[in-house]
Amino acid sequence: MRPAQLLAVLDREFTSTREGHHTPVMLWGPPGVGKSQMIAQIAAQRQVPVIDIRLSQMEPTDLRGIPFRSGDTVEWAIPALLPDAARHGESGILFLDEITSAAPTVSAAAYQLILDRRLGEYKVPDGWAIFAAGNRQGDRGVTYTMPAPLANRFSHFEVDTHLDDWVAWAYANGIDERVIAFLRFRPELLFDFDPAHNPVAFPSPRSWEFAHRGLQKFGDNPELLLGALQACVGPAAGIELKAFVDNLDNMPDIDAIMRGEDVNVPKEIDLQYAVAAALVGRAIRAKGEGNSQEVWGHILDYARNFPQREMGVMLVSDMHRAVGEEMFSVPQFADWAKAIADVMLYNSN
Repeated sequence: MRPAQLLAVLDREFTSTREGHHTPVMLWGPPGVGKSQMIAQIAAQRQVPVIDIRLSQMEPTDLRGIPFRSGDTVEWAIPALLPDAARHGESGILFLDEITSAAPTVSAAAYQLILDRRLGEYKVPDGWAIFAAGNRQGDRGVTYTMPAPLANRFSHFEVDTHLDDWVAWAYANGIDERVIAFLRFRPELLFDFDPAHNPVAFPSPRSWEFAHRGLQKFGDNPELLLGALQACVGPAAGIELKAFVDNLDNMPDIDAIMRGEDVNVPKEIDLQYAVAAALVGRAIRAKGEGNSQEVWGHILDYARNFPQREMGVMLVSDMHRAVGEEMFSVPQFADWAKAIADVMLYNSN
């Protein structure tokens, strides 16, 4: 399932805790596709804490607690890491990460916690959702087969990579527009992991964020930049991104486009992607400013100039996802929509 859909599922599962309909969710996927990040995104949206428990690093007693004598009986000390309404709040997310890397004795200790929301005398607060994530067998991680009793305690979703969803996230989180443009140009490199070769660095949604950081740190040092990018996304993808960035010296004047001047669209496809990404970035930065309608109007005018109208549709679709429905009130939008009426528009749903 694509990330945008999974975010909607996770958000609904979180709100269902108060209604008594919550089902623990298990996210499956290879490393680097953003499983943990989606959990963090839901927590940020709902402004609740996340307790991240890495079961792969735990012993059974870390969950069950330590026994102690109380008179003639033995009681269990509840681990402080488990959600407590008084300490952590009435609502939150209990995230069991790396659950498929946990030893069977540890995952067995989690059975009651996941299904019954309790461990002995301990009870998970009503407002807390339970989510888990892990790698699939065959992803070259340390994984155990999930026991059937544990698997039957979850609803299961496989995380797919989806370029439009990643691009929307990237614009919202300030990822370098050159990285966004490159992946629009080479979409197959968003995720390129071959477990048979067991690569150390490889292209993934997570590692492209690392590449963004590399551009910020080493962009002014050409001697180090290539090695830094390869260290993030692998040798081949690093070389391609470096070549793409170097070619951006031939970009048209983006400021002139913003002023509404007549600027030619570059003939090179990679530069067209770079211009489109740069213009969406300008549209985002103009949001909330007094001249936003003017800026967006000039971008819409320019979007009509691409030789391949699908490129203009991509630009405006990304812009719409980034700035919202305010864009529809720009006078030039009606003209643009009429000009591409026979081209299938991006469905924001």
